[in-house]
Amino acid sequence: MTPSTRIAVLASGRGSNLQAILDAIAQGALQAEVVGVFSDRRDAQALQRLPAAQRWAAAPRDFADRAAYEAALGDAIAASAPDWIVCAGYMRILGEAFVARFDGKLINIHPSLLPLYKGLHTHARALEAGDTQHGASVHFVVPELDAGTVLAQARVDVLPGDSPETLAARVLAVEHPLLIASLQLLASGRVTEQNAQLQLDGHPLFSPLVLDSARMLQPA
Repeated sequence: MTPSTRIAVLASGRGSNLQAILDAIAQGALQAEVVGVFSDRRDAQALQRLPAAQRWAAAPRDFADRAAYEAALGDAIAASAPDWIVCAGYMRILGEAFVARFDGKLINIHPSLLPLYKGLHTHARALEAGDTQHGASVHFVVPELDAGTVLAQARVDVLPGDSPETLAARVLAVEHPLLIASLQLLASGRVTEQNAQLQLDGHPLFSPLVLDSARMLQPA
């Protein structure tokens, strides 16, 4: 991992995962820099976490179509020359052309144990299904929603009396260290992905890495 690792972040809301990245950098836990935050909402709180020169926001409805919006978004991201692009609470599905443009550089953090509960309302769906465990996943982005290769996961127990809100809070508490641990491995070059096959230190990984109690990623 080198200080030159450049991270761009896509966000639509509060930006708590963006803040976790910034905090890890400030604490010396992640040798990287955030080169920009990009949003589909001009009022996204995440934008306020970086200086104005490192923010880009535009509403998709202001463009002729989705392709035009994503071309403009892609141009803005490309101008920041990122090594990695992190979707952290970005609430739009990225189109095939955009994903192809940044192939291999796009990761997303999703609040479920993929392949379970792609899309929205994951906590309520886990409770409705009677699951005893829930969690979060970091995965590579492909055009199909939440369907890319899963790099790493963190699990939490579902407790008696949990509501979607209490379960979401516990999942969020593991999302942040999961994302940072994943970025540490990606930035160091220890983890690579090609043709949906993950490798750790040159050895194939046949299941996602798991975040342990020491906040380290380990083979399952």
